Amino acid sequence: MAVGVRAAYDAVACAYHDQLGDELAGKPLDRAVLEAFTELAGEGTIADVGCGPGHVARFLATRHARVIGIDISPGMIGVAREHAPTLPFAVASMLQLPAVDGAWSGIIALYSIIHLTAVCRARACREFARAVRPGGWLLAAFHIDSQDFAAGEVHHLTTWFGKAVELDGYFLEPADVVGDVEAAGFAVTATLVRSPCPGIEYPSRRCYLLAQRH
Repeated sequence: MAVGVRAAYDAVACAYHDQLGDELAGKPLDRAVLEAFTELAGEGTIADVGCGPGHVARFLATRHARVIGIDISPGMIGVAREHAPTLPFAVASMLQLPAVDGAWSGIIALYSIIHLTAVCRARACREFARAVRPGGWLLAAFHIDSQDFAAGEVHHLTTWFGKAVELDGYFLEPADVVGDVEAAGFAVTATLVRSPCPGIEYPSRRCYLLAQRH
């Protein structure tokens, strides 16, 4: 599975940034949630896990002193480094994060858990808990449903941004993700469900889940 995800994101890295690299400009609610997260995380390092081309990490870095971006795709990390050469980026899996226990004050995982099976998603949540210090924070975002897919269904992509890929995207029931996060050692403090932003993003309902490490 990881090989397919890596290959898909490598194939579309440049096109992905060209189309979505400035998407936060049209998402005031997303910007507000990210800004609030930097305040909650306080001093310490915030890791953008599944950072893609680094656009969220760049936004965070304007509001927080210590930000790192992590992605399984070397192609995405290459694009991220090109556009933010002073920020630290690393190629790594969210199932094996490059951090000692309790290293980070917060993890942001925006639409990066959507490619994981239920078993791997639970494992990723446990890895998030390992890497975040006690009292630290997690912000995860994911697709719930759309006109074409219900929560629990899988969207299998064979073409993306004009490239041939083999990539599964899971639509997730918020209660299932809450269960994974809580079982890993977090306490969920807030969930936010929003409708899609027309013309900016894939038309799905989305959930933002905020949790604090026990």
